[in-house]
Amino acid sequence: MADGETEDALAHSFLAELPAEVISELRAGGERADYPAGTTVYQPGSEPRAALVVRGLLRVFLASLEGRQVTVRYARPGDVLGIAVLVGGPASVGVQAVEPSGLFRLSSRTLFAAARRDARVSWAIAGELNRRLYDTLEQTAVNAFGSVRQRVAAHLLDLASAQQELADAVGSVREVVARVLRELRVAGVIATAADRIVILDAARLYAESGGSAGL
Repeated sequence: MADGETEDALAHSFLAELPAEVISELRAGGERADYPAGTTVYQPGSEPRAALVVRGLLRVFLASLEGRQVTVRYARPGDVLGIAVLVGGPASVGVQAVEPSGLFRLSSRTLFAAARRDARVSWAIAGELNRRLYDTLEQTAVNAFGSVRQRVAAHLLDLASAQQELADAVGSVREVVARVLRELRVAGVIATAADRIVILDAARLYAESGGSAGL
């Protein structure tokens, strides 16, 4: 059953566009799950399932055979994970909690049944898939065409993170990211400490990212 925190996230998600009776069914058939930071919530190739992000921050990533990772999406409260895999089947992406996070697991059976009988539900799902496609294209452009400096800047605007997490996010290695962070620190754009990165000049960081932040 949904709690107050879940209700708030639901109201800010695309699920709020669904007919009231469908939302009621999803509330009744869902369950809350909380995860500590660093938890892999979804393994690549796992059985498809969908979940509403209730709190925290999660990242969706691709992993190479060598174990390198690249982040393709960040998910916050109100975002819904797993709609694409519900429609298209298992995908080679994983989901990890960047900070302590809560999800409301949705019943795929309920969502599928509603989509089959009600075009409004199908259209809402199509709209969500379209938004995810555009977000992925924008993120892909940053990862493919931006320099490491631009990629680090873009992800810093979206995520204050440790160096290894930044390396995974931008598809690089810790040594290169560490050098870029030193350059940004010397330039007065950021300040770094043992456990955090502080953005001192967001406007300059945005310029460094090539204007592709806010992914």
